[in-house]
Amino acid sequence: MADTETTIRIPTQLRTLTGGQEEVKAQGATVAEIIEHLERAHPGIRARLLDDKGVRRFVNIFVGDEDIRFLDGLATPLKTGDQITIVPAIAGGA
Repeated sequence: MADTETTIRIPTQLRTLTGGQEEVKAQGATVAEIIEHLERAHPGIRARLLDDKGVRRFVNIFVGDEDIRFLDGLATPLKTGDQITIVPAIAGGA
């Protein structure tokens, strides 16, 4: 599968790593490849998204409207025009 250029929406909490940009572009055929490309361009971002088990518990990554946990995880393939959105989970309670 060929690399595609994908737009990634960056949450406010991670924008210090992207120079304040709310959207960045990266290339890759899968979500994992996109994260590696992001890491090369914005060092430190991988550690904020992933741990030794995969996507961190309080981070959600969407391709379009689909959470990658319900797709193929980090192996989720990408096609031209896909948009990735990184969303920190909101925890709380009363």
